[in-house]
Amino acid sequence: MIDRLVSPQHHDDDGGLDTSLRPRWLTEYIGQDRIKENLRILVEAAKARDEALDHVLLYGPPGLGKTTLANIIATEMGVNIKITSGPAIVIPGDLASTLTSLQKGDILFVDEVHRLSRLVEEALYPAMEDFAWDMVLGKGMAAKSIRLHLQHFTIIGATTRYAMLSAPLRDRFGATYRLDFYDEASMYQIVRRSARILGVSIDEDGLWQIARRGRGTPRVANRLLKRVRDFAQVKANGVVTKSVAADALALLEVDELGLDEIDRKVLLSIVRKFGGGPVGLETIAASVGEESDTIMDVYEPYLLQLGFIQRTPRGRAATRLAYAHLGEPYPEGAEQRQNLLF
Repeated sequence: MIDRLVSPQHHDDDGGLDTSLRPRWLTEYIGQDRIKENLRILVEAAKARDEALDHVLLYGPPGLGKTTLANIIATEMGVNIKITSGPAIVIPGDLASTLTSLQKGDILFVDEVHRLSRLVEEALYPAMEDFAWDMVLGKGMAAKSIRLHLQHFTIIGATTRYAMLSAPLRDRFGATYRLDFYDEASMYQIVRRSARILGVSIDEDGLWQIARRGRGTPRVANRLLKRVRDFAQVKANGVVTKSVAADALALLEVDELGLDEIDRKVLLSIVRKFGGGPVGLETIAASVGEESDTIMDVYEPYLLQLGFIQRTPRGRAATRLAYAHLGEPYPEGAEQRQNLLF
């Protein structure tokens, strides 16, 4: 996969930036108001009963704050949090050593929880339901099954592929929340807060330039802010104005809606090579030289959010909005032809 500036996936150079800009409390967290209110009630009720928080599942596109929310929940509960990921847990024993070390109320955050192996997942069920870990000692006739009792803990799972979670695992999460793309007002507040923390000299118009091109994703907006700051430092005495931000983002090939060269390549492939669609996901992936999963998980969500593409039973189709943004003439009868496919 091409390393894109506007990719919502975590970059290697995001580490220090993400850590310094992440809010620590629900009151500092901007956006996702419905989720924040539900989590506030969940946390306050658990603390009042002196119980561990119910298991929580967070899902949605990457870069929207699932890991940040997990850390906030731990801070609000006043407990420790351990962080791992589905691919890192290879065998049940890997998980057993972690679970047995958790104290009452502690949180285990499992990123990419949909990538847990079936063997690990099945071993996790009794741990989530009964706070017990079943294991077998010995082999053959001498084998003996024992049950280890665990402290009451909380698992917070995060996934970008909700549909790939098995039904038994989904059912064991007591609270499930979907994170949506952020609106422009929330993105503006996020960029303003980040600029203040980073000490960036930026005016209101400069803030809006970055907020509008952040693809509704805080991680992307913070990354753009960092690159615009660098540009301003070299080209504009460190002051970010509307024109400075626009010039910096134009140099980075990020347009006014936050689309980059790869997004436009996907859209142009559908429009020019396949007559606006519908065209299959595998065909689009082969046309632009990407994996189909990458198209579906990374590029497509934001293009769908903008209304630039639509899914049909026969594949993806470009909309009138996509043609207008690309400056391409919209073919006569395209809408009627696509509507027949639904």
